[in-house]
Amino acid sequence: MANSKITQDIEMSKSFFQSLFEVSEGERIKNCIQCASCSGVCPFGHLMVFPPGNMIAHLRADMFNKLLATDTIWLCISCYACTQICPQKIPITAGLMTRTKEELVLAGNVPSELQQAFENSQRYGNVMGQSPRKRGEWAEGIEPKIPLMINKKSAEVLWFVGDYPSYHPRVASTSRSFAKLLSVLGIDYGILGPEEVSDGDSQRLAGEKGLFEMLADKNGKAFAKYEFSKIITTDPHSYNALKNVYPELGISYPVQHYSQFLSERIDQLKPLIKQELKARITYHDPCYLGRVNNVYEEPRNLLTLIPGVELVEMVHNHGSSLCCGGGGGGMWLDGFQWEKAHARTSEWRINEALQVEADVLAIACPYEAPRFEDAAKMNPKAAKLVVKDILELLAEAL
Repeated sequence: MANSKITQDIEMSKSFFQSLFEVSEGERIKNCIQCASCSGVCPFGHLMVFPPGNMIAHLRADMFNKLLATDTIWLCISCYACTQICPQKIPITAGLMTRTKEELVLAGNVPSELQQAFENSQRYGNVMGQSPRKRGEWAEGIEPKIPLMINKKSAEVLWFVGDYPSYHPRVASTSRSFAKLLSVLGIDYGILGPEEVSDGDSQRLAGEKGLFEMLADKNGKAFAKYEFSKIITTDPHSYNALKNVYPELGISYPVQHYSQFLSERIDQLKPLIKQELKARITYHDPCYLGRVNNVYEEPRNLLTLIPGVELVEMVHNHGSSLCCGGGGGGMWLDGFQWEKAHARTSEWRINEALQVEADVLAIACPYEAPRFEDAAKMNPKAAKLVVKDILELLAEAL
């Protein structure tokens, strides 16, 4: 019986190891030197039964079943810090962590919060569990009216809005700000409205590859109905999916995050930004804009465009930025994370903003406003700290 169990463990480990090689550069996992840098840089590595380096060691020892018997892998927020720091350039996040989550999903070992997000995505096309018909309600009352691609058929730019910018009441303010900026710049654009579904990137990184492919296919079919030159999005997670993962499914279009799109138009924007904002601002680099896609300077260039702004850097900035905690399913695992860690990375980030005496914590990702504002409420010293998307700051300065 014992020998049978050992044989089963070995076969499972070999099968899992082989599946990692299907990930781009996944074969590099064989080159792990067990330096443990990945485990050390992981925000919750100290709480994981099997942090990244230990996971690789157990794979080598043909003991993969032990990993599947635990649940602390769900503390991984797919922040890519482990991948970035690895001296052997192993794709730890996309390969090891995401593939392990896939196995846990298949085994039914999924926290209930995350399972609900998966079910909402499958049933409604968004993680919020909202009706697709309400996807464009954030745009009601805006003048000029937000154009729908179903009416226009073609546009210079397709704006992929995303789940949180469409449905979350706090984040919808960012969408309205971007619409205002597109209008004053005279951009020919359109949105999909009810035809759009979740980009699926965070669901993919949380182990639901099949769900991601279903959502991507729906979006791809909607894209194919219209003519446009490029896609723009206010969400780094959507940007990452459209730029790096959708092409693997045959859905390939030029795509930009709004910070890149607007930075190319700074000369056009500059004379329109007239309102002075006397504020000490610090900028939080989103993981999927910075670490994953190397977009660092464009957001800062937009902030310094505003008169009166003093830009200061937190101790962790650019590639060393702390994660807000929302990636890789973390946005829907708040209760689970609190139960395990009694701490949130968003709270650590608020502390860093306070350390540099910032008046404003500037962001560029829709996951961050609700996370950082909730974290600020937990800190009496953060009562005066304002959290605003760069888009909101630019729109106010017009």
